[in-house]
Amino acid sequence: MENQQYSNDLEKYFYNNSGRLITKWKHYFEIYDRHFSKYRGKEIVFLEIGVFHGGSLEMWQNYFGPKAKIYGIDIDPRCKAFEKGNIEIHIGSQSDRNFLTDLKKKIPKVDILLDDGGHTMNQMRVSFDELYDHIKDDGLYMCEDMHTCYWLHYGGGHKRTNSFMEYSKNFIDYINAWHSKQNSLTVNKFTKTMHSVHFYDSILAVEKRVMTEPVSLRMGTPSFEEDLGNSGNGLGKKVKKLVNLILQYFRLPSVGID
Repeated sequence: MENQQYSNDLEKYFYNNSGRLITKWKHYFEIYDRHFSKYRGKEIVFLEIGVFHGGSLEMWQNYFGPKAKIYGIDIDPRCKAFEKGNIEIHIGSQSDRNFLTDLKKKIPKVDILLDDGGHTMNQMRVSFDELYDHIKDDGLYMCEDMHTCYWLHYGGGHKRTNSFMEYSKNFIDYINAWHSKQNSLTVNKFTKTMHSVHFYDSILAVEKRVMTEPVSLRMGTPSFEEDLGNSGNGLGKKVKKLVNLILQYFRLPSVGID
């Protein structure tokens, strides 16, 4: 498209694509570039679930450069024909745990995983469960088209318990579990491997990093004496604490805390 201004190289490639078909939501390109740009020109492993017509694999190869190894997963055996150069296709279902277990034996650990597969709740959950640990310690897990989490015919629905959106909201708690005082939220493998979680319209991006317990630091001279909450009526404070422990157990709002 002549004389058009593009926000990044992915968008430019898409609008000038004359190769295999690519289908993307317009706002995805900004999100891709925000999270993917630091991997460009490097020897990375990129895995895309959902090959479709093969156009996106060509786009990733163009974007990341010749040093990138691109893998694709699709249930349609016709997609095997899209293999070329550094692009390798594996045929199987993303909801087949045995297939994914076998796949991890065939491909190296991944820098970027992009789930653009069938988008059902079961497919997204199984893929995450099986492949999250196969992403490098400083890698990225991205799931797109998560608007299907609100569509009934994909198994979704607002606040539905099996929704991958509801499941992924737990990640917010996991990365903050270091600070929890309750047995219902304790440090787990996600606390130790998730650096950040980004929610966008239809996209979830999880950036991995080896995480350790956060450390609070203080530097400088205090300007005044601080009230750390130890003043006031001792008995009253104990009663409030007891009441709030009970309310906390039932997940009800606290009282008497300003």
